[in-house]
Amino acid sequence: MIYLDNAATTRTAPEAVEAMLPYFTESYGNAGGIYRLGTESKKAIIQAKETIAQTLGAQPNEIYFTAGGTESDNWALKAVYEAYADRGKHIITSAIEHHAVLNVCEYLERQGARITYLDVDKDGLVDIGQLEKAVCPDTILISIMYANNEIGTIQPVKEIGGIADRHGILFHTDAVQAYGQLPIDVKECHIDLLSASGHKFNGPKGVGFLYIDQKVKLRSYMHGGQQERGRRAGTENVPGIVGMEAAVKRAYRIMEEKTAKEIQLRDYLIGRILHEIPGTRLNGHSVKRLPGNVNISFESIEGESALIMLDMKGICASGGSACTTGALDPSHVLLALGQPPELARGAIRMTLSEENTQEEMDIVVRELKGIVEKIRRCRSL
Repeated sequence: MIYLDNAATTRTAPEAVEAMLPYFTESYGNAGGIYRLGTESKKAIIQAKETIAQTLGAQPNEIYFTAGGTESDNWALKAVYEAYADRGKHIITSAIEHHAVLNVCEYLERQGARITYLDVDKDGLVDIGQLEKAVCPDTILISIMYANNEIGTIQPVKEIGGIADRHGILFHTDAVQAYGQLPIDVKECHIDLLSASGHKFNGPKGVGFLYIDQKVKLRSYMHGGQQERGRRAGTENVPGIVGMEAAVKRAYRIMEEKTAKEIQLRDYLIGRILHEIPGTRLNGHSVKRLPGNVNISFESIEGESALIMLDMKGICASGGSACTTGALDPSHVLLALGQPPELARGAIRMTLSEENTQEEMDIVVRELKGIVEKIRRCRSL
């Protein structure tokens, strides 16, 4: 099997699995207990917050554990709107956000919020000038993703954060695809809230975190006990948190080497596809993109058919976000780039890891050539 869907999820690192096991079988106490088993779990949670905070240039008390990126995005947008609605009801986001942000924005619109959806250029970059013009006296939040999950384009986050800071507006970034892949400094980029998910950087599924700058005053998101300083009730997922911490340590230890290898493989794969398969188009910025992201539109094919045929060859890829698998409509991200629906339906996303090899890329190109040719030939009959 050649696995090329790391934007959907990654293999859980052995270090993460090993770190988690004792918290299932030995140190299994509830972190709320005052006895030794409980305090061991509490210490593990505190240590994980310290580890994650160090990677962001944040404080441990600014890290809140969640069930993943979707919960973190929901918490950030809904809680900010609830807490700051008396100052204004205007939120700025982009047309290419993950549905964990877009669907929350639609929900908030029904609650009375006014949402501005910024356009992007053909490479998926937000127009900083348009963002500046969109700011109003009643704007309370800007929510722009750090890097796009489908096309890999990395946004000018530092500039966006600077605009938010100058206008006294909170800035949230969905960094689910970026955290663990790119160095991030929340203070330097004026980020007030940041979402991340463990399984995107070789941690376990079902655990993530939300960074909340201590100056941001939000009410409780989950009501119940006093976990997470009273802001997010519920018994903590200690094994998941410990596993995610181990994955964080691994990600930042190998980041430089991993990034270099993925960029080399990414550019090799993109180059071969664009030069050897006619009627292809790269989606996303050619340079300002995630190290392992390859998203190509193929003319005159249905991407879903190609993915099924790739799977039959032992190659795992996707048509875009795993959260929209099965949707009949073409990708909202590719439509926002200005692609016609037919071309957007012919997109294939291949997201690499440091475990992939150049030999695998050669196999992928060989199989893609045959699959694309076969689909086009059948359509022309």
